[in-house]
Amino acid sequence: MKLQDLTVKQFLEKTAGNEPVPGGGSVSALNGAISSSLVQMLANLTIGRKNYTDVEERMKKNAGRFEEFRMHFLNDIDRDSEAYNLVFEAFKLPKETDEEKAYRNQNIQEATKIAALVPMEIAERAFGMLDLIVETTRKGNKNAITDGCVAMMTCRTAVLGALLNVRINLGGLKDAGFVQKLTDACNRIEKETEVKEKELTDWVKTQL
Repeated sequence: MKLQDLTVKQFLEKTAGNEPVPGGGSVSALNGAISSSLVQMLANLTIGRKNYTDVEERMKKNAGRFEEFRMHFLNDIDRDSEAYNLVFEAFKLPKETDEEKAYRNQNIQEATKIAALVPMEIAERAFGMLDLIVETTRKGNKNAITDGCVAMMTCRTAVLGALLNVRINLGGLKDAGFVQKLTDACNRIEKETEVKEKELTDWVKTQL
């Protein structure tokens, strides 16, 4: 059974177990799914309300986009664990001869790149949702702005958590150009995410 098909209770029990998956990457993807669901609720609570007719079409569009985000994040829960398993399997390859050692090392490097790229995609996906969360929270149903703020905070966790999983995998790679490219992207996304979250959180507090 896929991780995304487990009940909440089953997922938490599996996470709490003595196996390395699901780990931080899958949990980051889950946070992205939770965030998209919560802010989609805000959009849906805006649609059909007489005080928000001027933004109704925009909210319908945003609700559809959050639906797409949620589906992607659900798949990412399993993709991240599958990427980790590739690394785990590569380390199990035989290493008795020089040829075996070379093949094993090559596979470890290739698998580790995948294990870095998958959470990078999760981070970029969550980062790409931030502005939509801001817009939906600021323009949507005022009775649910705290839900929008929680969605932003949860999305921030998805971004930063995924970036941590990128960084830990970069430490084992020998491709300096690849490492530098992803490190620069991590630094930029992390900084911008924290700014966006603070701006919305501060604004929401002024509305309460």
